[in-house]
Amino acid sequence: MHVRMKQMAALLLVVGILLPLAACEGPRLGRRPAPQPAPDMAQTPEQADALARAQAALAKGDYDEAMALFREILAENPTISTAYIGVGEIFMADRDYERAEPAFARAARLEPRNFEAQYGHGLALQMLNRLVDAVRAYHRALTIQPDHPKANLNLATTYLQMEDPRSALVFAEKAVQVDPSNGPARANLGAVYEKLGRNAEAIDEYLVALELIDDNAPLLLNLINVLGQERRYREAVNTAEMLVRIAPSANAYERLGWGHFRLGEYEESIEAYRAAVELDSHHWPSWSGIGVNALNTWLLSDRQNVDAFGEARRAFRRSLQINRNQPRLVTLMSNYGL
Repeated sequence: MHVRMKQMAALLLVVGILLPLAACEGPRLGRRPAPQPAPDMAQTPEQADALARAQAALAKGDYDEAMALFREILAENPTISTAYIGVGEIFMADRDYERAEPAFARAARLEPRNFEAQYGHGLALQMLNRLVDAVRAYHRALTIQPDHPKANLNLATTYLQMEDPRSALVFAEKAVQVDPSNGPARANLGAVYEKLGRNAEAIDEYLVALELIDDNAPLLLNLINVLGQERRYREAVNTAEMLVRIAPSANAYERLGWGHFRLGEYEESIEAYRAAVELDSHHWPSWSGIGVNALNTWLLSDRQNVDAFGEARRAFRRSLQINRNQPRLVTLMSNYGL
């Protein structure tokens, strides 16, 4: 499979992802020898030669040459599924999913037992956010190759996009079972476990994934969140400190501030939140974090520290200017006269 198709496939992490996941390599079409054509797809020797040249051009990334050859073939014989698959792959490489989808759909109708056709159709549908149809296409692909790791992974990510982690579970586990060293599959399984409240198992999968994925900043954010759910706040802070070292961002500093606050380390917490708003002055969760810390300082001073009270008021109001939909914050401000 050509290089740009591999790059395009990397967009599928997900998840949730969700990952906000995860920055991971997504599934790709597995190149197999062309299946023997059915009688109504019979190729002439000239068409077979043109198909071989088209696939060679596609493999080299010469999309214009490949597309011209595929279209020439289909103009002569519109029943050659392999040519439609080639057209679909070119459109996928160009991220033209609207035109890729019907090409794969035609190939799948012509040859329902062709894995590449069904899988490519699922991939295009997922990229178009036609998730129910994508699920059906991936299921058809898996009836042909049930142990295909990327098809299992992508079906699991599609279910996660549909907020259906229970349906995702069996396919996420299968993807790891058949390819244990696949970092995206590990991260995706962690996301599924997290959604199901199986936090200890999620942490284990995230830790394994961290050893296998190079760009792991989104994964670290997931790990911080699930460590927090397990009240493992010191580990969450340690992970957040790692995150701000390798990928400093407002989100990373906000998580660091949150972890320090949970540990009662209020000075470290407010400094982390301040660092977040220095990076992004519109990061309203960090303005709220500054306000909570300042309010806490005022309360601990028996309500004598007027500077802390003023900082809390300013921070909360700034947060509300950015995001007015914070009813709990409005209630807090009202209760304390802010």
